[in-house]
Amino acid sequence: MFALGYSGWSILGFGFSVSDDPSPAYSIVNFRSTIFCLLFLGCGLSLKADTIPEFRGAWIPSVFNLCFPSRAGLSSVAQKVEIVKLLDVAQSMHLTDVFFQIRPESDALYASSLEPWSRYLTGRQGDSPGYDPLKYMIQEAKKRGIAVHAWLNPYRAAASASSPLTSDHVGNRLSSVAHQIDSTLWMDPGSRAVQDEIVQVAVDIVTRYDVAGIHLDDYFYPYPIHPPIPVDIPDDATFQAYRTGGGLLSLANWRRNNVNQLIQRLSHAIKAAKPGVLFGVSPFGVYRPNIPQGVSARLDQFGLLYVDPVKWMREGWVDYLAPQLYWPDQSEQSFSALLSWWRDPKINPRGIPIYPGIALERLNPPYDWPAREILHQVQLTRQIRAANETSTGFILWQLKSLLVNTKEIRETLDSELNNRNGSELLTIHAKNGD
Repeated sequence: MFALGYSGWSILGFGFSVSDDPSPAYSIVNFRSTIFCLLFLGCGLSLKADTIPEFRGAWIPSVFNLCFPSRAGLSSVAQKVEIVKLLDVAQSMHLTDVFFQIRPESDALYASSLEPWSRYLTGRQGDSPGYDPLKYMIQEAKKRGIAVHAWLNPYRAAASASSPLTSDHVGNRLSSVAHQIDSTLWMDPGSRAVQDEIVQVAVDIVTRYDVAGIHLDDYFYPYPIHPPIPVDIPDDATFQAYRTGGGLLSLANWRRNNVNQLIQRLSHAIKAAKPGVLFGVSPFGVYRPNIPQGVSARLDQFGLLYVDPVKWMREGWVDYLAPQLYWPDQSEQSFSALLSWWRDPKINPRGIPIYPGIALERLNPPYDWPAREILHQVQLTRQIRAANETSTGFILWQLKSLLVNTKEIRETLDSELNNRNGSELLTIHAKNGD
């Protein structure tokens, strides 16, 4: 994926690619599960372990105008037309949820008093597009029975360090902890002020907008360009401040702890602000090299990105994870092997829902996947199940691929998705069940 793991695509060595309403109306998983339990308990029936709802999502990236808006500078009318077209295709494919990237580089695709308008809307950071894209997205999605998740990039201040920033942008307000790493401007995860900014933004969104959830992508500490060679991260000052204050962790453990603290703080703050709003993350798809055994990867996200999504599941800090499984099933990064590992109760004892990211974009060159690979992966999400799961599903990268109908992927998936309506409760064969 580009915005959700673009760097990760080359990591494995197989080529390059980069509210107003206070009720939790769009907490789809919780809502459906509650209704299901009420129906069955009211009838005096027991809940069977293999009867669960299906979550069907798609990402809508804004960074580099990958999906919405299709280019900067479109009129508000033209942008609204694009939103409607995207949601129409999502509805036609029976999707339940969309993930709208509203903070691609510490900016906003919504009306915010905390961060400036995104340059991807108008071409210049800080300029209003003349309407509120997030508000309009939610409004139109509701008409179609689709939930909207607010997707935030946590630490990226500018995708291009040479891009001009407004005076009130966090890269200027907290310039001492804004670092250029390669061509990107990055906020220091070790700074408490940076953490505070992200938490404040998330709480502001769930307080003012009827979003289904807050969603983070995989950009925590920067991806290395040539893994396993690590990135030179200029965080000496914040690390030394930590050690001077009595901290005892090593540099690597301190960095991981910085990310863990952010995940924990976001989880608690979001639930305190609006219980029922979901919080999830889409990490890189391989936890560590050779985990599970036989899976090949040059990138160690635990050791090089300093993230530990297994801990987040075990601590109950996330409501779901969406690991980016952007490889064919018959490969050294086998989709089925990885999905089985993420859903394994030994790894995921709480049964946190795992909605794997499926790479529609790999239908395009240079990968040129056949459409049947995508269909196969969707089917695998229904076949590979753990007994302790409460929901199944997937998230598609990205919605634009459905809109342009690459390799007639809509027709390929249509009968499969029609046969299993995501708005209903599904009985799916459990791979390790009866």
